Amino acid sequence: MKNSNFTRKLPIPKDIKEQYPVTSHIAEVKEARDQEIAAVFRGESDKFILVIGPCSADREDAVMDYICRLADVQEKVKDKLILIPRIYTNKPRTTGQGYMGLVHQPDPEKSEDMLEGIITMRRLHQKAIEETGLTCADEMLYPENYRYLSDLLGYVAVGARSVENQQHRLTASGMDIPVGMKNPTSGEIQVMLNSITAAQIPHTFIYRGWEVETTGNDLTHAILRGYVNDKGQNIPNYHYESLLNVYEAYQAQHLKNMAVIIDTNHCNSGKKPLEQIRIAHEIMDSKRYSEDIDNMVKGLMIESYIEDGSQSIGGGVYGKSITDPCLGWEKSKRLIFDIADAL
Repeated sequence: MKNSNFTRKLPIPKDIKEQYPVTSHIAEVKEARDQEIAAVFRGESDKFILVIGPCSADREDAVMDYICRLADVQEKVKDKLILIPRIYTNKPRTTGQGYMGLVHQPDPEKSEDMLEGIITMRRLHQKAIEETGLTCADEMLYPENYRYLSDLLGYVAVGARSVENQQHRLTASGMDIPVGMKNPTSGEIQVMLNSITAAQIPHTFIYRGWEVETTGNDLTHAILRGYVNDKGQNIPNYHYESLLNVYEAYQAQHLKNMAVIIDTNHCNSGKKPLEQIRIAHEIMDSKRYSEDIDNMVKGLMIESYIEDGSQSIGGGVYGKSITDPCLGWEKSKRLIFDIADAL
């Protein structure tokens, strides 16, 4: 590739894992959490899941502050809710411009450093488990990165721009934790369901220079995030009628463990984070009204941080998103308790 400069060879995941190993405590926490979360997606538990946290992990101190707050709330709602903090370390960009996540820039105000980014990504996920007992979620923007976190992650999301990608689907088929496939930006539900089908069955493919055989991941499921129509308008897909349509399409696909997580932000809210409160309440109403929807909708995805809104890089406001705007902590905490009360 004439236009590429191969800067340096990065350590393989095995080397990074040996340098930053999991403790027996982390392994025990992850095993227990994995079983608890899987039970929800398999219909063996009626607990409700909230995948909640910043749009993107930016600075370690603020992200850990947020997760510690979340851990305190988790203890109060543990009989009804499972809170999975978002530590999203890479950020998909529509045009390829802007902050691309902690794995690129451990310090958003400094230049890119992928090696330091990989180390920071692993240490942040480790620290979250060590200090709070919560395994966390990350987005699989780069399938190759999964192995750096495979012994730490509790949940993986595949984004709207990646859901049709073959490598994402095949990599998901080799995971043993829940993987959420978002509907694509076009909103085509069948594309999402096809991705779930692909991830639930065995495959043989090339991954990180290896010939890999997978057994399929029955915990792969749908994430509804709304979409953009041909006029550039945001179209939500969390309303009652939309959920019934997804239920029927899901049944027709004959997939294992029918499950949906609803993203209350992105095109569902028009990226207006305060709307997430109203949207969450409407979804809970739909669950109460329809047994089918109640059984299918296993949780919500909420973009939340310490401060409401967003800011530019270098804005200087502690705990305020530098990517998409988020719901602030006080409103988020109140919403979590409201959701628990609605169950």
